[in-house]
Amino acid sequence: MEFIEKIKERAKSDIKTIVLPESMDRRTFEAAEVVLRENIADLIIIGTDDVISENSKGLDISKAKIVNPYTYKKTPDYIDVFYELRKSKGMTPQQAKDIIMNDYMYYACMMVKFGDADGVVSGACHSTASTLKPSLQIIKAKPGTKMVSGFFVMCVPDCEFGADGTFIFADAGLNQNPNPEELAAITESSARSFEMLVGEKPICALLSHSTKGSAKHPDVTKVVDAVTILKKNYPHVMADGELQLDAALVPEVAKLKAPGSTVAGNANVLIFPDLDSGNIGYKLVQRLGKAEAYGPLTQGMAKPINDLSRGCTASDIVGVIAITAVQAQHRLDR
Repeated sequence: MEFIEKIKERAKSDIKTIVLPESMDRRTFEAAEVVLRENIADLIIIGTDDVISENSKGLDISKAKIVNPYTYKKTPDYIDVFYELRKSKGMTPQQAKDIIMNDYMYYACMMVKFGDADGVVSGACHSTASTLKPSLQIIKAKPGTKMVSGFFVMCVPDCEFGADGTFIFADAGLNQNPNPEELAAITESSARSFEMLVGEKPICALLSHSTKGSAKHPDVTKVVDAVTILKKNYPHVMADGELQLDAALVPEVAKLKAPGSTVAGNANVLIFPDLDSGNIGYKLVQRLGKAEAYGPLTQGMAKPINDLSRGCTASDIVGVIAITAVQAQHRLDR
């Protein structure tokens, strides 16, 4: 069974409620119809009646809960609590009302804050910043987490590498240029995400243009230092670096470039040194390797709030909703 089909089955075993704030996008409703028909999750769609009616024409979303912020009874409570959360930052009650009523991502996060939903999926027609800023202001990071980061689950067809072609790529969606301590934290979070979602032992390669000292540069030193921190602070994580991509994945190359490494040639979690390489890498694999790319998903949040690529399909949205439901099953707030 393919990765996403397994995730859907897990989602069905303990139904969670996921909020979709992008009622202005047809893909939201195409995905919602599938999710509701297959009983993957309960859905809340935020929007006014006319916008939802226009964008859902011909689709059966009758099982979804429609929340119109202008008529929903809990809207005043959401506004009041949002104001209390942000008043120390200079926000006025009127500003709080304007944001909640006009930015449905903020509204969706307040629904999760109140326990009226278990997670949010957005980003089909909004930037990552527009999705994650409200999340960080309202839901915040999981207690004890060192940082929030973004990752993709990549499912590559007919691939002998990784976990039958399934990988996590991180950070490919959020942190621009993580320092060694942040790279180590991203690796530890990604290992946990891989184990939780894929169900196999994570084997983490910290990538570089260098393998085991073949090049000298501050960018290489950053990765080497991250591995040192990992071994000290997260000894339970199976990780190694710095490794070039071929050394990380291909056993024959690993024997030549990184003999003795238990990670080289076996990696299923790929940690990129910066956001540029992570974003370029996942899109290369998606577009040229015909891989399914789910994300950018977030890790380190108190509740699951997941982003989408603006180039996503309705099928991609279905997959991310299922993943979000499974994350919610794991009680990320604990």
